[in-house]
Amino acid sequence: MELTADTVDALADEYADAHPFATVEDEHREIMPATLESGDYGWRDVEWVVQWYYRRRLDYDNAARRRREAAFGDNEYEAVHAAIDDALAADETEAKLEALTTLSGVDPSVATAFLQFLDPGRYLVLSDREWGVLQDCGELEEPYPEEPSPAAYERYLETCQDVADRCECDLQTLYRALWQVETSE
Repeated sequence: MELTADTVDALADEYADAHPFATVEDEHREIMPATLESGDYGWRDVEWVVQWYYRRRLDYDNAARRRREAAFGDNEYEAVHAAIDDALAADETEAKLEALTTLSGVDPSVATAFLQFLDPGRYLVLSDREWGVLQDCGELEEPYPEEPSPAAYERYLETCQDVADRCECDLQTLYRALWQVETSE
């Protein structure tokens, strides 16, 4: 499949009907950047990001999901605040990822979910699903890395931005379209 402007728009439009949490995602993308930047958030706000990362996929192993969510729950609240503050203060994506991955239960992919909710205009969540669609569509050549590095995330993000620019859409519209490609086939 070729990712054209018409295809991306059509697929993104299907997303809300296919994903019951689409409205909640939209609400969080609207409120979380300012909430996280102000530091005026509670445990459930940050826990939601981790839960969202895993629970948006019905095919994710339930036991593994629970272990990872529990690992995040082991963090001290102050450590979570410090990691988010450090990510916000960092200029480079790699430094932002490093700050977030100091937290228990936050691997590089989960860190990208935090980045998406810190700055949805600049960042997009990464998993094998989005990467795989881009690869199948000829946008990325290499397979999804076993452990995504900051360089791999930068390559993915640059590819997403290139596709979004070509299709005249934002990253969140592209995300919705990528998600639909996988589920519509």
